[in-house]
Amino acid sequence: MVYKIRVILDAKDTIFRDIEIKDKQTLWNLHLGIKSAFSLPGEELSSFYFSDDEWNEGQAVPLEDMSDDGDGEIMSDIYLNEGFQQVGAKMRFQYGFIDLWEFFCELLEINDEKPAVNYPITVYRFGNVPLKAPSKNGSDNGKGKKSAMPFMDDDFGDFDAEFKEENFDDEDDDYNDDEEETGYNDVFEEDDED
Repeated sequence: MVYKIRVILDAKDTIFRDIEIKDKQTLWNLHLGIKSAFSLPGEELSSFYFSDDEWNEGQAVPLEDMSDDGDGEIMSDIYLNEGFQQVGAKMRFQYGFIDLWEFFCELLEINDEKPAVNYPITVYRFGNVPLKAPSKNGSDNGKGKKSAMPFMDDDFGDFDAEFKEENFDDEDDDYNDDEEETGYNDVFEEDDED
């Protein structure tokens, strides 16, 4: 069987892709399908989250196992028919760490597999994908986001304010750059080997 999954980008504008994927493929395959459908850059960390009807995040299924004991489930362990158990089932998908792309995935329908199709495949595209990850509310394409490293902002304070009053004239005015140093007469004699 083939699952048709609508993947909606969490953004101000409506941007989504419909992806068809076999029910015996894994969340890892869907992850690759989403990356391709939305032209996501790089090889970033990502996770799927089981969700209820209100899109609340449940158990995470990461790309790679980050647990201390190394026995956590990862995307390649979960088949599509386990993640999306019936039409209308939902999962969330997050891609990236600093620039976080967030998606809502919903199983729209289950169809028969078509011969000679290489799944996953994007079957419908709507909207243009922005160059950068949208902010959480999608309003300003990430420009209004708080810094991903707030501790750096706090530690260094307002850099411009601290140095605005300083005069940074050439501090080594006593040194004359135009003078050439003397005493170096590099003359090389060629040895005549004839």
